[in-house]
Amino acid sequence: MGTADGPKLAGLNGPEGRGALPPLSASPPVERVAIEERVGALARRSIKTTAKKAGLLLAIRMMDLTTLEGKDSPGKVRALCQKARWPDRTRPEIPSVAAVCVYPNLVPVAKEALEGSGVHIASVATAFPSGLSPLSIKLDDVRRAVEYGADEIDMVIDRGAFLSGEEQKVFDEIAAIKEACGDAHLKVILETGELGSYDNVRRASDVAMYAGADFIKTSTGKIQPAATPAVTLVMLEAIREFYFKTGRYIGMKPAGGIRAAKQALHYLVIVKETLGDAWLTPELFRFGASTLLNDVLMQLVKLETGAYQAAEYFSRD
Repeated sequence: MGTADGPKLAGLNGPEGRGALPPLSASPPVERVAIEERVGALARRSIKTTAKKAGLLLAIRMMDLTTLEGKDSPGKVRALCQKARWPDRTRPEIPSVAAVCVYPNLVPVAKEALEGSGVHIASVATAFPSGLSPLSIKLDDVRRAVEYGADEIDMVIDRGAFLSGEEQKVFDEIAAIKEACGDAHLKVILETGELGSYDNVRRASDVAMYAGADFIKTSTGKIQPAATPAVTLVMLEAIREFYFKTGRYIGMKPAGGIRAAKQALHYLVIVKETLGDAWLTPELFRFGASTLLNDVLMQLVKLETGAYQAAEYFSRD
């Protein structure tokens, strides 16, 4: 991951990318009214047709297609991987998505199905979605997923520990899990719907970044509310301040509840206005999505032809 002209992320994988638990002063209070007014104003931005098409194609390249259900099977994962490689087989100009995210035991299936495609394999780990297992089990979970072939690990923090004031425990777990990832990138899921306030979201973001996260992620998709524009803006502002202090690029992944192309474009506007063009890349921004892709494909057809295609024209997996 990384391009000749874009941010280099390789340095984030080493121990130099981590520091001590940040002091409370590093996490300033969040002005709720200002955050919500800002996302409201950005939602009203008008986007020209050419920019809209470019944004929709970029959104496809940024998607992590996800299946995290108890009924997941090798066949379902293979179908999802085909969708990831060729979102619309009738239009070869449509790009592949960024990654497919599955449970660890299905990583080998995804690895075989995606061989040679450039699509990354992400795996949830660390007792997803609760995060409530001993650290030794979490580390085994991560190591096994990486051994099976995962390029990226999506871990969950222990929200109970965080909300009980045990920030050092959360920090130490993230740092240990990051080390267990080896060369795999680590996305740290905050589960913002359980954190209770924007201030807690900001603080958890700082703890995760200082502990070594390559990405911070809103949600598991199992809890409501999941991703929201306001929570995403809080996390993006934390990333911006962290970059100013350390020079390190941290990625962002809103996940859960993003189903419409219009929503995706709104998030891209927020990213551009908060962090700039450097973050408008799959290496630094992702959508956790299971239903977004088809709506984006439908909107692209609408832009090009002036008419919608029915959802039945697109595969559901």
